[in-house]
Order: sequence, then structure tokens, then C-alpha cells
Amino acid sequence: MKKLLTVWMLLAVSLLTCGCGLTFSAEELYCLPKLPAEYTELDSQINAILAEGAEYAAPTSGRNIQPVQLEDLDGDGQEEAVAFFRNASDEKPLKIYIFAADGESYRQAAVIESSGTSIYSVTYSDLNADGCSEILVGWRVTTDLQALVVYSLRDGQVTELLRTNYVRYAVTNLEQDQLQELVVLHSLDESGSVADYYAWQDGTLQLCSSARISITMAELTQLGRISSGTLSDEVPALFVTGVEESVWAITDILTVRNGDLTNIVLSDDTGVSGEIAPYRSLYPTDINGDGVTEIPWPMALPDRGDGGEQTYLQVDWRSYDSSGAPATVLSTYHDIEDGWYFLLPDAWTDQITVSRGVAPDEAYVTFYRTDGQTYQPFLRITAITGSSRNVKAVRGGRFILSRQAETIYTAELLEGNSGWSLGMTEDEVRSAFNLITKEWMYGDN
Repeated sequence: MKKLLTVWMLLAVSLLTCGCGLTFSAEELYCLPKLPAEYTELDSQINAILAEGAEYAAPTSGRNIQPVQLEDLDGDGQEEAVAFFRNASDEKPLKIYIFAADGESYRQAAVIESSGTSIYSVTYSDLNADGCSEILVGWRVTTDLQALVVYSLRDGQVTELLRTNYVRYAVTNLEQDQLQELVVLHSLDESGSVADYYAWQDGTLQLCSSARISITMAELTQLGRISSGTLSDEVPALFVTGVEESVWAITDILTVRNGDLTNIVLSDDTGVSGEIAPYRSLYPTDINGDGVTEIPWPMALPDRGDGGEQTYLQVDWRSYDSSGAPATVLSTYHDIEDGWYFLLPDAWTDQITVSRGVAPDEAYVTFYRTDGQTYQPFLRITAITGSSRNVKAVRGGRFILSRQAETIYTAELLEGNSGWSLGMTEDEVRSAFNLITKEWMYGDN
């Protein structure tokens, strides 16, 4: 009911700040203003459902997790109210009530019911570009089973367009047309996992093709992720990453080729994706902002031979074209613990290594130039916290890279930078330094 609360707040502010010369008693000032009539009627209808023994049962994952959601389902510019309940005494305890705007009020337009334990997620999407949104509901049937059902609402009539078991799904536009498609991921009995590709044909959703994927559904649900992106030849794709035992990241790339869903990195010989790399909490993303999605490929940097147990990784970021051919776009060093990454010049390949250390209120990464025998420090980047961070940030040869609320990031050019043909200037260091942006994750569908 966030939107209803916003209405209350706006009305309160307007009444308290208007210059109308009105006077209010203390009791009147502490009373909430009256809601507009249509919201009052909606609130009354919801309260009546609750009074009959129902309770709110908001979706537990995805973008839409409010118990009451306002959404323009029919494209007429007026928002319908979609409310989620559970009534344990009913044969089908899970219920989705849809209330349509009717002049100055709301009326109950439809009810969707299901058995199961909870409503996992809900998505609204106009799949056939007719101006009306379909409702995609993920029902939690049992602990181990989920069902995806796609509903159409027309003239108060709910029509079931599709029902299938699933683990994750994505609404996308792989065909680059005006219509949205649906990719549903699920397990096969004992022969791995599959992605089913549904598109709008002949007035309904049709299963057009399927593609094998190499990750298991357990690897997808634990630390995995599905993301929409673009290949290097401007073809849209889905990047499906699973994580095996928190050690290996396995990425399948799904795109449409000649009308069929295709996994362009699946090996014909092994039946497994060729994109298997050490897992470092990194996922496919457009790392350089060129509109193309890159996949991280961490590789070990040279060991300095100091007896340390830590392995430091350079991350090569690779793009793919629609034929499945990869190309390395750039390389970075990611300091995930301290929230930053550094663009590594191409000329530094096989020429550097790093180490990380900590001190009170400081965490620092030192870059070394190496010929394989000697290691000479040439750059140090430090994340400084604590109450004296402003003083520490300008000590010695440090220069500031970024100021954040609780952390100052600094760099210092060390002795090994001087006279080195591959050394950097302060401006080049600033240009190569980036903060890791924490992506807001809404949860899976």
C-alpha cells in the first residue's frame, strides 16, 4: 500500500503548508487526512477479505513484493489494484484479487486462485504488444516444485495462457521485434537442464524450441544469475551463470539463431559450456560501457614467491559474437574486499603481479613490475577508513582517487614507477581506477 501511504503524506503536507488561513485544533492536526474516495473503497474491500479469514501473502521474490500493487494492466491510463492473499481454510488458499478502477471507486474485477504454499513472484509484461499486460505468476507448489502460469485478463475474464514447471524464467526480446518472449529454465529428469523458448504465435504463447544448458538448477539458484545482454555483433542474448560448489562459474549464452534458441558456448563434444572460470563473485556485465556484455575470466597472476597462500587474479573480460567466437576486450584487477577495480593496460600482460595487505583502518594493494626473477613495487592503492582518514589520505606521496562516505581511496606512485617504460602518471591512475558499483538485486522470478 505504499502508494496509498504516499497519498496520505502528500495530503498532510498540503494541508499544513497551504496559505489558506485555516486554523486547526491540536486533535485535528494529529488526525490523518481522509483518503480520496476511490482508495477508501479499495481499502474497505481489502478489509472485508481480511475479515473473512484471509491474510496478506505478498510475493516473496522478484521486483514486485508488495501485498497490494498498483499496475495499469489494460493500458487505459488507470491503474488496477492487485492484492495477494492466503486463506488457509479454502481448497485453493492462494488468491490474487484484481480490482479495476470504476469512476470514483474500485470494483472487484477478477480473482486468480491456486493451491500451493506461497506466491513466489509476479511479473507484468505485455507479451503480444496489444497494450495490455499479461500476469506471470510463479507459484510455490511444494518445497521442491514451482509452477509458472501466464494469465491474460480481458473484460474481467482470466485466461490461462501457459502453465509449466520451472526454476527460473526471463522475459526478453531475443527476436529484436515488437513482441516479448519467454525463456523458462528447468531440470530434465536425469539428463541435465534445459531452457524452453516461448513466443507469441497464433494468438497464444507457443513453445518454439529448447536449448540444453550445462549448469544444474542447484548451481543456478544458489549463487547463479540470469542477465539480459548483447553480443559483440549487436545480437541480444541471455547470460545464464551457475556456480559449482562456490568455486567455478559456468556461463551459458542463449540467443536465437534462425528462429531457434541456441546455446552458443555449448561444446558439441563435451555437452558443457566452454565458459568455465574461477568464481570471484563477478558476473557478465558491460564492464566498459560500450553496450556489449562481457564475461569475466579470472587468471592467476605470477606468484611473488614470498610464501603467501593468497592467489591474486587478473580478470580478462571477454565478449562473444553470435557464432560463439570470443574476444578479450580488457583486463582488470578487482579488489572485491575493498570495493574497487583497476583497468590494467594491455602492455602490463605478464609484466606485473600484486599483493594485498591490511593495517589499522587501511587496506592496500601493491602492484609490482616483474621480469620473473625480481619484483619491484611501482604503485599502491589504499582504502582508508576511520576518524583520521582525511589526515592519512595526504601523507607521503599519496593522492586521492575517490572520497566516499566512510572510505577514502588513495594511490601512491612508488620507486619502481620511475624510469619504467610502462609506468603511469597520476592522471592515468585516476582514469584507470573505478569503484565497484553494487547492483541492486530484486530477487529471481
